[in-house]
Amino acid sequence: MQPKRRHILASRASKLCVLLGLGLAGVLLVTKKLKKRVREDFGAFIEKLLLLPPPQPAPPKAPHPLTALSFALSDLFDVKGYVSGFGHPDWIRTHEAAASTSPVVSVLVEGGATCVGKTVVGEFAFSISGETKHYDTPTNPAAPAHIPGGACSGAAVAVSANLVDFSLGIDTVGGVRAAAGYCGVLGFRSSQGIVSNAGIIPVSSSLDAVGWFARDPNTLRRVGHVILQLPFEAQRNPRQIILADDYLQFSKVLVDRIKQVVIKSAEKLFGRQALKHENLEKYLEAKVPSLKEFCRESQWHEFLQNHGDWINTVNPSIDPAVYSQLCKTPELTDEEIENLNAVRNQMRVAIGSLLKDDGILVIPTMPSVPPKLGSKEIMSEDYQNRASSLLCVASISGCCQVTVPLGKHDKCPVSVSLIARHGGDRFLLDTVQKMYASLQENSTLMVNPKSSINTISQEESAEIAKEKGNQAFKEKQWQKAIGMYSEAIKLNDKNGTYYSNRAAAYLELGSFRQAEADCTKALALDKKNIKAYLRRGTAREMLGNFKEAIDDFSYALVLEPNNKRAALSADRLGKVFLQ
Repeated sequence: MQPKRRHILASRASKLCVLLGLGLAGVLLVTKKLKKRVREDFGAFIEKLLLLPPPQPAPPKAPHPLTALSFALSDLFDVKGYVSGFGHPDWIRTHEAAASTSPVVSVLVEGGATCVGKTVVGEFAFSISGETKHYDTPTNPAAPAHIPGGACSGAAVAVSANLVDFSLGIDTVGGVRAAAGYCGVLGFRSSQGIVSNAGIIPVSSSLDAVGWFARDPNTLRRVGHVILQLPFEAQRNPRQIILADDYLQFSKVLVDRIKQVVIKSAEKLFGRQALKHENLEKYLEAKVPSLKEFCRESQWHEFLQNHGDWINTVNPSIDPAVYSQLCKTPELTDEEIENLNAVRNQMRVAIGSLLKDDGILVIPTMPSVPPKLGSKEIMSEDYQNRASSLLCVASISGCCQVTVPLGKHDKCPVSVSLIARHGGDRFLLDTVQKMYASLQENSTLMVNPKSSINTISQEESAEIAKEKGNQAFKEKQWQKAIGMYSEAIKLNDKNGTYYSNRAAAYLELGSFRQAEADCTKALALDKKNIKAYLRRGTAREMLGNFKEAIDDFSYALVLEPNNKRAALSADRLGKVFLQ
């Protein structure tokens, strides 16, 4: 590899000044680009295509879990008959169309979602700015004069602009997380290695992790359950919300207010005892003393291991920032590589020991709101160091992380990140769904103290009302719970969960007719609502309608064959009905 490396660097030395000049000239074009009318797709897509899901199964089988959802792919995922571009036209020119589709794409289509196209990625999927030399930089819908962020910027833009329901990306050192934070959407980085990278162009094999974007936590969770192939399991609440106080200071955006947003939300949902504060840097220094020796160049070493031969053969035009990293990348010995792998393992153990099975770590996603297009801020050493410190926690440890939007500051998106141990993906998805409405409620009041609850959308207000209903239900205040669920229904009558939850409260009061009616409405909106089948079955049993109750419990078993409550109820009623 060493002779090839020297050849790569020598063949480009004469080009570097020219490329740097072109890079600076590009800055001068930013103003003109901003004056152009924003394209209909915000520049998110590089290629349109259509992958249709299979036909829906006949009743009583449940419909596909992702029915009616559309999605896009970062241009790194193989689709049969299409060339994956890797953010570079020379890659497309020198590679053939894929012979098969990436398994993670196939499982989403088989799950009922429709793929509509491939989205722009930064050159070789390394950029954390979202800007691209070879294609027009996608326009950030949440802040058009600012960078979209992340190597998978096109995928984040497609979701932020409401062009698709969700999208797929790869997160190596922030490709999904940074883009989500800067475009104001949810972004999930899965635990490294838990989702197959087959049929995906590798960037840095030991750091790459599949990720996805969505605008709401329900979609994020539904997609996650399909990608991760998760069986049914009861949701768990976190027992610890750990704020990394020192890492929170890496952000220059309303640190204290964002901290209070998380604290207020955690106290409301899980109690004050769940909150814990940690100096993460000191903790990691004690647990992973060799962490400081872990160099960012290791990711480039793996990149050259994967693609050095292609670069040497094709001699493509490379962005100056990427080229400079290649220049600085040392040749690593087997011993050095083994040491780096040991650091990764130690980091994973350290974060796992801190969080265990029921802890969530809270850190900022990025060190600032998205810088302006063409700004030099993102290239500054201060910005790079802060961003690297924040993004490397999950990248090095391989843990799962989610970016959660918290409204805007100075007309730019603000976000916070939640991290769970490696393999805690289901737990993290459940936690986001649990905390999202409360975080939005508190962020509205904290980021702009003069704002009120009325400034948020009806859908968000409905979620807040539902959460209040859930809390009243836990406290056995059945009438109050019914009132809050009724309020949620007034604000959004298209959500089956609200009707199903109200039915649960009606059951507690012995109002079986109302419970049955609510469950019927819930199932009309969501035919896979298992709780609605169980609750309607219970209501019908109490009303003496045993045959209909058996049908409900049986449908619940079709959706969830291991549901003990449904099995026991169906068996018990079957014996009664046969007598």
